[in-house]
Amino acid sequence: MSKRIGLADIAKQAGVSTATVSRVLNGHAHVAEATRTAVLTAVDLLGYERPESLYTAAQGVVGVIVPELVNPAFGNYAQEIASALIRSGLTPLLGTEFAGGVSEDEYLEALSSLRASGLVFVSGRHADTTADHSRYKRLREQGIPFVTINGSAPSVHAASFVTDDAIGIELAVMHLEQMGHTRIALVTGPQRLIPSARKVEAFRRSMAKHFPEQEPLIEHSLYTPEGGSSAAARAWAAGATAVIAASDLMAIGAIRAADSLGLSVPGDVSVVGYDGSPLSVLTTPGLTTVRHPVASMCRAAVDCLREEIDGGEQEPHEFLFAPDLIVRGTTRARR
Repeated sequence: MSKRIGLADIAKQAGVSTATVSRVLNGHAHVAEATRTAVLTAVDLLGYERPESLYTAAQGVVGVIVPELVNPAFGNYAQEIASALIRSGLTPLLGTEFAGGVSEDEYLEALSSLRASGLVFVSGRHADTTADHSRYKRLREQGIPFVTINGSAPSVHAASFVTDDAIGIELAVMHLEQMGHTRIALVTGPQRLIPSARKVEAFRRSMAKHFPEQEPLIEHSLYTPEGGSSAAARAWAAGATAVIAASDLMAIGAIRAADSLGLSVPGDVSVVGYDGSPLSVLTTPGLTTVRHPVASMCRAAVDCLREEIDGGEQEPHEFLFAPDLIVRGTTRARR
């Protein structure tokens, strides 16, 4: 038999007293808007049925637009953003964009009609240099605050929160060099995507510093296991003994490609992923990966958005966050 949700449960979830919960549910006017939103969010999260009179009282809805959730890295972002929004007294509304589904423009139209307080974009068209960025200009004209995560084209004009790929790639190259690898390949996504282009730039710089006599080996594909497999197969065939993959999903594909060629990981070749997603601890062996500082990035993005929602002005600026390297079983010293 399921436990009945009470005022104490709602108060604990919202971080307020039961008396405050009671005032909100009874429609008292003298409650801070942020507190009211936090209580109503807790009510909805716990499945407590709101009084009918309160269904129009919820304010502070923020749209969170992420790509498909098949990649657990995006689910991780969505969860951290939602948690940060709730702590800020805002209500997250999640939208996922994938082939054949609802488009980013359709989400924006719906959220505009709902009079959303703001938007958070993760790895969307803002990071695609070939995309039409006029949609973001229209948001500015409508006065809807928004921030981006994982790279923004200069024309987007938004506060952007990004993992510092110069640090991440350098950590991966240094680690593989210490393991005795000299022929290292980068397997990444399409060049038109800002995260891909930045990893390529960082990889070229790092390889020029550590292995100046070599031409960097770079293979482009899609950010999927299949894309990682096809790109890594070309890298293995070209003589690479280690691959840095631009996502953990691509790294899994790189491991599959090695296996199909009769190469063991890490016995014969090594693989480094990039994300630090929950997936990285589930592989056998565990995946060595460059871990994004997801929680820090999401908290900072939400703090910035909250300030703008409250009337502050935000200049378009890029905030870089340092990743770290998590060493597990897919890298090992060469025999």
